[in-house]
Amino acid sequence: MSTHTFNYTEEFTLESGETLPGFHLAYTTLGRLNARKDNVVWVFHALTANSNPADWWPGLLGEGKFFDPNRYFIICVNMPGSCYGSIGPLETNPQTGERWYHDFPLFTTRDMIRTYIHLKRALGIEKILIGVGGSMGGQQLLEWAIEEPDAFQYIIALATNAQHSPWGIAFNASQRMCIEADESWKQKNQEAGIKGMMAARSVALLSYRNYNTYNLTQPRDKKTAWPVTHPFGGEAAESYQRYQGEKLAKRFNAFSYYRLGQSMDAHDVGRGRGSVEDALSAIRAKAIIIAISSDILFPPAEQERIAAGIRDAKYYAIESFYGHDGFLLEFEKIERLLQEFIQEDNISYLKIVNH
Repeated sequence: MSTHTFNYTEEFTLESGETLPGFHLAYTTLGRLNARKDNVVWVFHALTANSNPADWWPGLLGEGKFFDPNRYFIICVNMPGSCYGSIGPLETNPQTGERWYHDFPLFTTRDMIRTYIHLKRALGIEKILIGVGGSMGGQQLLEWAIEEPDAFQYIIALATNAQHSPWGIAFNASQRMCIEADESWKQKNQEAGIKGMMAARSVALLSYRNYNTYNLTQPRDKKTAWPVTHPFGGEAAESYQRYQGEKLAKRFNAFSYYRLGQSMDAHDVGRGRGSVEDALSAIRAKAIIIAISSDILFPPAEQERIAAGIRDAKYYAIESFYGHDGFLLEFEKIERLLQEFIQEDNISYLKIVNH
């Protein structure tokens, strides 16, 4: 595994019309690019993940796994606006010499992939063998497959959508309201809004899971693993919500969380392209679209719409009680579908070796 920084020093104009003097991207690579540069797997991470997919998708990526770095050259970029090395709110605005904080510009998912295109060109990569992403990562993947129809040979989109829904926007807005209610939010320091973000994470978890998930994983008779002051003792569900907020606060910041939620809300592949269906019809990559049956944030109907819009796309729905997070956890079922997809399409890319 290697970590890198890509610096782009020319002007870059966002969809909003705002122009930046440049940008930088942190990215991780695993494996080696072969001589023909035809073994590239580009992984797109979700909202709060980092650029090392081996950290958050170990069931599918690593030695001996479906995406094996001994076979592929795997790239994952930390999305702009995040806090793991790419241009973000806690970094210095080159035009003012001070940190961005609240003034960090909005990168849409389309803006994000346009930065990645510059990295791809700098690496001398013409065609990406496989693009894979779930949730917000899937949104970016679709944008890129539309923006550059010949960029990918295969795309794998999981638990994602072509246009963020009013339901999803409402969840993100509720999380931003939590941050805004934190009295420290208006301050310009790294810890501003952190308590609000912890509450926001609790709201987010309700959308990542569902009623049955909590019944199974945090039942009433389960002992708490986190101290909660309550006259009847700490309920496991409350303990879990508080723990997850504390856990995120140790590795993320409210500025990135706030802005990336807005980036997700702005996602709409049909913007400026006629319609969502018009945009999806431009995709030329061979596509497999995977839904999670119990996902209430990105329900299967959204993946069905994607598959219906892409020529010859394969659609599958995985049965899971995990809800939206199933795309991260149901790796055995996902791998089985991918293997079937490969055999059905007579794809030989699993046999690729370094040249």
